[in-house]
Amino acid sequence: MQESNLTVVTEFLLLGFQISQYLRIFLFCLLFVVYCFALNGNLLIIVLVSTSKNLQTPMYFFISQLSISDILVITDIAPNMLHILLNNGGTITVIDCITQLYFLGSSEAFECLLLAVMSYDRYAAICNPLRYSSIMTSGYCLILSIACWVSAFSFVLIYIIKTAKLIFCGSSTIDHLFCDMVPLLELACSDTFVIHLELYIISFPFIFIPTIIIVISYTYIVVTVLRIPSSSGKKKAFSTCSSHLTVVSIFYWTIFSIYAIPNKGQTITMSKILSLLYTVFTPFINPIIYSLRNKDISKALQDAMYKASLSLL
Repeated sequence: MQESNLTVVTEFLLLGFQISQYLRIFLFCLLFVVYCFALNGNLLIIVLVSTSKNLQTPMYFFISQLSISDILVITDIAPNMLHILLNNGGTITVIDCITQLYFLGSSEAFECLLLAVMSYDRYAAICNPLRYSSIMTSGYCLILSIACWVSAFSFVLIYIIKTAKLIFCGSSTIDHLFCDMVPLLELACSDTFVIHLELYIISFPFIFIPTIIIVISYTYIVVTVLRIPSSSGKKKAFSTCSSHLTVVSIFYWTIFSIYAIPNKGQTITMSKILSLLYTVFTPFINPIIYSLRNKDISKALQDAMYKASLSLL
C-alpha cells in the first residue's frame, strides 16, 4: 500500500494560465511576437558588436554578452511556454524540467555578475577616465566575462545536482509556466532542507555581492559627476549610465519580487506574471533600452544596412 502511494513521478504537468481560450490565444500571439523580437534584437546586437569597429569597446562587449544571456533565457523558456499556452497545459519530463531550471538559473546568475561588472566598467570610465583604457583592456574584459560564465554555470550546478537526486511522488502538477525552483521543491517527497540552505548560500555571491558592487560603483559615479562644473558634462556622464541603470532596476526588481520578498500575499497568477517579466520581457526590453537613442549602435546599424544594400546591387 505504501509502495503504491509513493509512485515515483517521471513527468510533470505544467498548467500555464488557466484562462479562456481567447485569452490564451491572445497571450500566445503576444508572447510569440515578443519572443521573435527578443531573439532577433539580441542577435542583431551581437552581430553589430562583432562586426562594427565603432563598437569595439568594453561597454559594447559586455552588452553583447548580456544579449547572449538573454537569448539563452528566452530560448530556454519561451518555446515550451508557447506550447503550454496553445494546448492549455503540457507535460515535461523530470530530466527536461531540471535541465530547463539549470539553464535558467545559470543565465540569471551570470546576468547578476555581468551587471556588477558593467557597473565597474562605468565606474572606471567616469571616475578614472585617463586610466580607463589601461584598466579595461580587451584581455581583462574577456577574463571577466569568462569568469562570470564559469562561476554561474558551476555554482548553479551544485544545487541542480542535489535537485536531480530528489524523489518526486504524489502530485505531478506544477501550477506555473515553466520549471522554477520554488514550485518544483514543493512536489518533492525527499528532504529539501539542504537544497534550500544551498540556495541561500549561493544567492549571496550572485545577488547580494553584485548588488553591493553596483551600489558602491554608482555612489562613486554620482559623487564624481556632481563635481563636474558644466551641466552639459554632467548630462553626458549620466547618459552613459542611464541604460545600464534602467536594465539593473528592471532585472533586480523582478528577481527580488519573486525570490527575496515573501510571497504569502502574492497570488499564483501574479507570480506567473512576474516570472514572465524576467524570463521573456526583460530579454525583449534590454536590446531596446541599449539601442534607443544610442548613436553608436544606430550608426553601426545604418552602416550594416548600407553595406548589405550594396552587396545586393
